[in-house]
Amino acid sequence: MPDSRLELLLAEQIRTARLPRPEREHQFYPGRRWRFDFAWPDRLIAAEAEGGIWTHGRHSRGAGFEKDCEKYNSAALVGWRVFRFTGGMLNRNEAIPVLREVLE
Repeated sequence: MPDSRLELLLAEQIRTARLPRPEREHQFYPGRRWRFDFAWPDRLIAAEAEGGIWTHGRHSRGAGFEKDCEKYNSAALVGWRVFRFTGGMLNRNEAIPVLREVLE
């Protein structure tokens, strides 16, 4: 699947901030096709770029929202900390301070 504009933006912010390099599209749960946009598997930390929240995209419609909840709850049950960033948050560069704090 091609990267979204938001994923490209977050990837560039992570690189520019010189944070540890994440794995992209990391499949984290055996038997499921769930993937994280960005993951640091050795630390059980993930970051998701959440698009379409104002345009009624997949993440904000009923079925998509429920599937996301299932994914994030399952991730928490096996020890992952998932940080979710909207387009507005990424445009304001709000992800990097959060990721820097959790990764360093």
